[in-house]
Amino acid sequence: MCQDTGIFIFYVEIGRNISLSFNLEEALREALRQATVEIPLRPNAVHPITRHNSKDNTGDGIPDIKYFFIDEDELRITVVPKGAGSENMSVLKMMNPAETGSIDNFVVETVFNAGGKPCPPIIVGVGIGGSFDKSAILAKTSLLRKVQDMNEEELTLLGKINSLGIGPMGMGGNTTALAVHISKAHCHTASLPVAINIQCWANRHSTVVFRRDSLWNII
Repeated sequence: MCQDTGIFIFYVEIGRNISLSFNLEEALREALRQATVEIPLRPNAVHPITRHNSKDNTGDGIPDIKYFFIDEDELRITVVPKGAGSENMSVLKMMNPAETGSIDNFVVETVFNAGGKPCPPIIVGVGIGGSFDKSAILAKTSLLRKVQDMNEEELTLLGKINSLGIGPMGMGGNTTALAVHISKAHCHTASLPVAINIQCWANRHSTVVFRRDSLWNII
């Protein structure tokens, strides 16, 4: 197993009828502090300039918490530890709206340039449309889908990526990627944001669900 426990990202989905009587953000930060000591997790969160290590995987803007509202009467929290090897190979490009036919080439070129650095076989998240930051959120969120959950468009792109021959850990072979997941959102008529967020083979994430009729359920 990789020693990089990553930067922690939390996806918090809150039911519209759920009322929280505590500071959820601080609860998640405290849980991360405790997990860093008790599991233990490698402390990865450092100041971007001084590189001073927080030593507990928290800090300014860390953990990264994304909030969504859902119709279900429940609270869902998904944790994703995102390692740097794959994250560093991720890119975002503000393409010309006339370049829609070049999106596949952009994705394949990105994976080719990444080579063995993101620890393939990888999962490739692609966000198309929205705004600059929305496309990145679409790409990263798509990594939460089941690996085998792909449509014809995604399977075609997966085939192009695997034809590169990079293979597991960059050692050559026909399995450079395990999946391609594409998410789209309407965008401005004058723009075409495309983000590619690469995930390593481990693709670790877990979800806990709090419901009124039961304390919790882990997915």
